[in-house]
Amino acid sequence: MKVVCVGGGPAGLYFALLMKKQDPAHEITVVERNRPGDTFGWGVVFSDQTLGNLAVADEPSARAILRSFNHWDDIEVHFKGQTVRSGGHGFCGIGRKRLLDILHRRCEELGVRLVFETEVQDDVALARQYQADLVIAGDGIHSRIRSRHADTFQPDIDTRQCRFIWLGTRKKFEAFTFAFEETEHGWFQAHAYQYDGDTSTFIVETPDEVWRAAGLDAMDQQQAVAFCEKLFARYLDGHGLMTNAPHLSGPAMWIRFPRIMCREWVHWNTIEGRQVPVVLMGDAAHSAHFSIGSGTKLALEDAIDLARSLNPRPTHLGEALAQYVRTRSTEVLKLQSAARNSMEWFENVRRYTAMQAEQFAYSLLTRSQRLSHENLRVRDPAYVERLENWLAARAFESAGLPLPQTRRSIPPMLTPFKVRGTVLKNRIVVSPMAQYSAEDGLVGDFHLMHLGARAMGGAALVMAEMTCVSADARITPGCPGMYAPEHTAAWTRIVQFVHANSDAKIGIQFGHAGAKGSTRPMWEGTDQPLDDGNWPLLSASPQQYLEGVSQLAREATIDDLERIKADFVRATLCSAEAGFDWIELHCAHGYLLSSFISPLTNRRQDAYGGSLENRCRYPLEVFAAMRAAWPAHLPMSVRISAHDWVEGGITPDDAVQVARLFKEIGADMIDCSSGQVSKQERPVYGRMFQTPFADRIRNEAGIATIAVGSIYEADHANGIIASGRADLCAVARPHLANPAWTLTEAAKIGFTELPWPRQYRMAKLQLERNLERERQIAASSGLTPQQIAARLLEG
Repeated sequence: MKVVCVGGGPAGLYFALLMKKQDPAHEITVVERNRPGDTFGWGVVFSDQTLGNLAVADEPSARAILRSFNHWDDIEVHFKGQTVRSGGHGFCGIGRKRLLDILHRRCEELGVRLVFETEVQDDVALARQYQADLVIAGDGIHSRIRSRHADTFQPDIDTRQCRFIWLGTRKKFEAFTFAFEETEHGWFQAHAYQYDGDTSTFIVETPDEVWRAAGLDAMDQQQAVAFCEKLFARYLDGHGLMTNAPHLSGPAMWIRFPRIMCREWVHWNTIEGRQVPVVLMGDAAHSAHFSIGSGTKLALEDAIDLARSLNPRPTHLGEALAQYVRTRSTEVLKLQSAARNSMEWFENVRRYTAMQAEQFAYSLLTRSQRLSHENLRVRDPAYVERLENWLAARAFESAGLPLPQTRRSIPPMLTPFKVRGTVLKNRIVVSPMAQYSAEDGLVGDFHLMHLGARAMGGAALVMAEMTCVSADARITPGCPGMYAPEHTAAWTRIVQFVHANSDAKIGIQFGHAGAKGSTRPMWEGTDQPLDDGNWPLLSASPQQYLEGVSQLAREATIDDLERIKADFVRATLCSAEAGFDWIELHCAHGYLLSSFISPLTNRRQDAYGGSLENRCRYPLEVFAAMRAAWPAHLPMSVRISAHDWVEGGITPDDAVQVARLFKEIGADMIDCSSGQVSKQERPVYGRMFQTPFADRIRNEAGIATIAVGSIYEADHANGIIASGRADLCAVARPHLANPAWTLTEAAKIGFTELPWPRQYRMAKLQLERNLERERQIAASSGLTPQQIAARLLEG
């Protein structure tokens, strides 16, 4: 093949040498606009895993790179005069110039033609000049080729909020260092790491508004560097900061990161009757924020995968390129997702600055959601033990409980939490889950079994499903109610069982279905209207939840609203009579109160419509009336949809304000769900996908939160609690599969000191023995989970 690579950065050079190595008959040319040795930036960071990939792809260049690396295991976080250090992270730094030199020499060894000081304006002319079968566009984050064929590549470029500047220093940092300094204008942060024997990269970053307020937009290069030296002097030990871009000054020195995603990576040119593909690679195709050090990693791994897809030379080049894009784009999206999480954390440092240094550092370490609590324990068990002991001491003190003496540190999810006069024994909540098994609103033996079993399964708080405050407030005929004396009696039986047989608390969630009412049970057709026996529906404004299918809900009148508010108050009084420990008001998922909050469903012209504050007015009135009727020492939470996932709907920014409004009138916690307001929604799913909403509300609105949504193992819950992203974790479907989820997960992570119901203690011992046996087999054999299961079955 004849291949020409536009751009002599890591992507183009590495692809060129890999292709030439695979087949010396290939004619490979790299065209670079700069001179040899010209480069910008300072050091490049790789993980140990990336180094392993390079060693497999080309051992000679990997060996040269390894000899030039500065390796470290530790990360240091400096915050509010304290330093938190953790180890086992396994990173390497190398100078960008040194990396390019190594790749240049390896290309020359293999016979790759390197052409410097040549500006490529026209990829078609270039391909014609070299009679290329394939053109690689590795021309960087400001790719001209990507811009030239933008209609094909369809780039999505999101210029982010922070300003940052790449500097260097002769101060040698022993650990990858994050330093945070507060000024009168706001927070600045530095990312620093040593990459050779005497030089470190030193990146200074701050939000654009802070950068402007500090006057950096008006400073020349010398002034800006002096500003940074003074601000971070305590970390530089008398060393200065250096720039290697003398031609830049003022605002041009400070970069706003462009997050780039391209819909397509391949464009086909017709040249003299031939179809010649142009393939984007590296930063030209995608970018990943420097805070996880992965831009060069992505470029090199692009090169590895593309070269692999072309070896041997494919019969159908288009099919090979399509396979490369399918495979590689999936991996890139995963890393970009982690990079986005990391980038947004640094953009919003102020959100976390109320934390103490220990929790702040943990939040930073786990910001991308790639590094979990148990990952950290493997890397540095002593660090995790210190953190867990610190968290446990604070939690037990806040709950007014003595700190127990245990053989190992207490996992964060098993620390207590106090709300008003109620102490929860741990941070796990059985989420309210509709069971559609009541008769005329009356709960019975099924609910006694369902809630009782989960109360004995180790969770601190068991929430009954959404319970309706009137017959016409039900979602389905099978929904429970609290609107008749027999309902109160039935609930009292369940509450008494939970209190008599467990140390769990039990709560009830009250709601009104609104436009989503009068439907069939889930297993007969979700959201489908009843065949007969329908009741009238109302909502904030007239609507059909399923267009052309659902009943039409009329707009609630003021009289309707007064009646419904009275129904909520009556239900509240009945729940106090029944002995419940907790009430949650359901203002999410498109039900009646949610329909007032969302602009998608509220088009009212009165005092309950219009601005966000007006749209929240009725739910706030209902909550205030309930709070006045509910005992002052017992907690109340509110479930909200923190994101409608529809353009024009509620956004996370709105959710923070909604939470503040409920906090002002006495809400103790916000239960942070999302969606189900409109069938036009386009949610982005994934593990812990709604936790960022809990994080924002907790740390911006200053109110405790409950995280929900795809939290299904102890590692998730421990990370969420330890990082301060939420105060409680609500676990739903895993509790349906295993009522003793909390007890089981504690055993899985090796915490054996959690008490079990005395009737089940023999099962505890056997479970712990079996889990320990699995761990030993896995440690000794390196078997897959499937192989472990087979080995266990054999004996």
